Amino acid sequence: MKVPISWLKDYVDITIPIEELAQRLTLAGLEVEHIDYYGVLGAELVWDRDKIVIAQIVEVKPHPNADRLVLADIDYGASETHQVVTGAPNIFHLKGQGRLAHGPKVVFAREGSVLYDGHQPGRVLMTLKPAKLRGVRSDSMVCSEKELGLSDEHEGIILLDDDAPAGTPFRVGMPAADTLGDAVLDIAILPNVARAASILGVAREVAALTGQKLRQPAYELNGTGPAVENGVRVEILDSDLCSRFTATIVRNVKIGPSPYWVQRRLRLAGQRPISNIVDVSNYVMFDVGQPIHTFDYDKLLARAKSRGESRPTISVHRAKAGEHMQTLD
Repeated sequence: MKVPISWLKDYVDITIPIEELAQRLTLAGLEVEHIDYYGVLGAELVWDRDKIVIAQIVEVKPHPNADRLVLADIDYGASETHQVVTGAPNIFHLKGQGRLAHGPKVVFAREGSVLYDGHQPGRVLMTLKPAKLRGVRSDSMVCSEKELGLSDEHEGIILLDDDAPAGTPFRVGMPAADTLGDAVLDIAILPNVARAASILGVAREVAALTGQKLRQPAYELNGTGPAVENGVRVEILDSDLCSRFTATIVRNVKIGPSPYWVQRRLRLAGQRPISNIVDVSNYVMFDVGQPIHTFDYDKLLARAKSRGESRPTISVHRAKAGEHMQTLD
């Protein structure tokens, strides 16, 4: 199981070096097989604290000589903004809107920064140097995850959210390593320590091993609207294997990408982001160790009505002979 230190800190303070923490966990039965570093000391690519910083896009203008490029004015905390030539498709919708009162925050790399080349296969290091892109000078860039070594994602640049977890505000001009840099523990979870098969579970062990206080998550849920049992029925046919199964109906959901901080945590934990609905179920499973599944209620209801039933039934049972199941893949 991959455990990002930044995620672990939601539940327990880390007061000792990462290597010492890994050793203590291993001696306690949670064998740390490997530590991956991203942007911080220990990584192949350490992000320069002066050159690779959090910035904000203040305007996106058309490129005079290329339809697939734009000119982005970047505020990175200096007295003047800096112009970057980029082909990132996820900011094209901002082109021609003029000055942006609340433009997206990005990772900005200045001239001289060492990054991974986003256009080369694999991990090839490069140093940013001045160049002309279709006649316009460019000596800096806004970064994708691949260029920073966070993942192989290079379809667009990183767009940071204002709703990032508490304690990690993205301030213009601050080193990217302070908020996006991370270390990830790769822990072998054996059957006798299944209690630790979540971020919260590992945090509980860390708290016990280091004497720090464990911060339990809040589980309160305020629901409104009709009673759930009026919309869906749950039946458990094999209670010896599943003693409890609950359902909640969430209405007026808009399917779309998850916030960046959710996608980043899932990638660091080894999970590919899909959409907000799929991601939130995976996030909860990694976070507190509670497996959940999301159903499309409209499809469940349509199937129930085709059978002459007024509401869908979710049945929990052992597989039957000849029964087929279609997975997400």
